[in-house]
Order: sequence, then C-alpha cells, then structure tokens
Amino acid sequence: MSSNLLKLPDDTEPVTNADEEIFLVYTALNQKPLDLIGPDGFRGLGHVDSRKDTLSIQFELTAPSQPISSSGAAEYKSASTSRKGKSARKHRVGNEAPHIIDIELTQDKTALRSRKGDTGSVLWRASIAFAQVILQQHRFPPNNPLVDKDLLRESHVLELGAGTGLLSIALSACAKSYTATDIAPLLPLIRKNVALNFAGWTQNTKPPEGSPGSNISVEELDWETLLSLPPTGRSRYYPKPPEPNAEWDLVLIVDCIYHPSLLPALVETIETVSTAGKTWALVIVELRQEDVVREFLERWLDKGTWQLFRADGVLDLPYVVWAGQKLGQR
Repeated sequence: MSSNLLKLPDDTEPVTNADEEIFLVYTALNQKPLDLIGPDGFRGLGHVDSRKDTLSIQFELTAPSQPISSSGAAEYKSASTSRKGKSARKHRVGNEAPHIIDIELTQDKTALRSRKGDTGSVLWRASIAFAQVILQQHRFPPNNPLVDKDLLRESHVLELGAGTGLLSIALSACAKSYTATDIAPLLPLIRKNVALNFAGWTQNTKPPEGSPGSNISVEELDWETLLSLPPTGRSRYYPKPPEPNAEWDLVLIVDCIYHPSLLPALVETIETVSTAGKTWALVIVELRQEDVVREFLERWLDKGTWQLFRADGVLDLPYVVWAGQKLGQR
C-alpha cells in the first residue's frame, strides 16, 4: 500500500552522490537572498522564538483561488492562556472560507539553555513550514501533492525527534496513527502539548477511540540507545504501530540534522524502524552546516538499502526535502 504513498514526479532523478547533491543545493542556497532576521530579532539556528514560554500557531488553509496571508506560511504569536480541545474555525474572505487551525504549544526555554544537547524543547520553523504544506495539500489537494491523501489516511506514521510535538498535533488527523518519539526528558513536554490541544488527553490517558487526538502515541526512542544495542535486540526497543503486525508506512525526520555526533545513531534508527518495500522516510533539513548535511547523506546512501530523491518544490530554501524508500521485498 505505502509504495505509492509519496507522489514524486515521474522524472525525479534519484540522489546517488552526496557531494554532487550538496553542491547543487548549497549553490542554489547561496544564490537566493534570504531573510536573515527571525521574529525574535535574529535567525539563529532556526527556532521560532526561544524567548516565549507559550506560542500560538495558526495555520490558514486557503482554496487555490484565494491569496493566502503570511506568504503562504503559518502565523504564530505568544500566548499566556491555554485553550483545551480547540477546533478549527473559519474566517470568510470574499465568497470563500479559509480553514483555520489553531494550535497552542508550550516551550521549555530553560531546558534549551541548561540541558546539554537539548534542542527539542523549543519550536523550530521547519516544523511549521512542513506542517503548512501537508495541511494545505490535505485540505485542498493539488494536482501534484507530495503525499497521497487517501493512502496517508490508512498509514502509520512515526516521527523521530518530535521535540515539542507540533507535528503530531497538526498532522495526526491526516493519518491512521501517529507516534511521536524523542528522548525521555522531552516526553512530558510533548504530552503536555498534545493535552493542551485535544480534550481528554492527559499525561497518562487518551480520549476515547475515534476522538480527535486519540490516534496519537508518545513514546521514547533514543537513537543512541538503539545504536548501542546489538542488532538482534533493536527491534524490541523501538515502538511499533498500534495495529497488530503493522509496520511503519512513513517515518518523519524534521530538522534533526544538526550535530555530527548524532548522525550514525540517526541513520541507524531510520534503517532499523523501516521495512523494505514498504516504508518511506521524509527528511526535512534546514541547510546550515554543509559538512554535517553532507555526512548525513553519505551515511544514508552508504546503507545501500534506500533509493533517495530530492522533492523539489515542496518547501522554499533554506529548506530541502529528501524522500527515501527502503528497497527490497517485504
């Protein structure tokens, strides 16, 4: 089923050489003028606004005939109050009604500064940009969507490095199940944010089956722990889809390519959780350190078990989307 989950153009060329691919994407990046100032006064590494304890994210999904605000991107603002169980509301523009999705997130800005290596405790812009595209295409399917809407509805999605949990909140309604994973210290933050946005969710309970958010799971998956285990023991460590005997259809890795020491563990985790002939992996990267991104691609390609593609036209620079399908027979 999931072999057709991603709908890449027929003429999309596979990525086979990391050096060539890095040259192409960074040449394009260097030729494109970018807004280097973020909402907190500087672009930094790509977080939204690390000064705020709470952010309100708003996705505006607009019919193709309508102009979309914020240059096609989601909007956000700081907030001090929570709204449990929020639902989408509509604002009328002319004769059309854009679909508005509001999401509230808390951040742990203290952990960002005090917990060594912690980058997931604040929201990053790549997650907003990716969610906007998927939500927009899901609501108003274009002729060339990145993901097949109908197949995604029957798919089990695993996110690595989920951070604040934004994508699980935004995209869970599009999938059969959505499992957000990260290191153990970040799981309470993810669960807190899911609970802020779905009535019936708490740190320990879920809403009834079929209710909004009931298909979200939050589980520990530490890439370095997985790498430290013998290969025969790794399958017992990582979370499985909630459906018996199911395998992951889609693995999401959004803005997780930043520290070279984590790359061996990340690539091995992608390899381990994926099933040959079934699983697609989507890697969304904000182009920062060229050598780090190159090493990630080299390690992924060196596995020899994946066919990789660059999905052009999904996100604007400085973001790049690479799609990989694990090869072989199930």
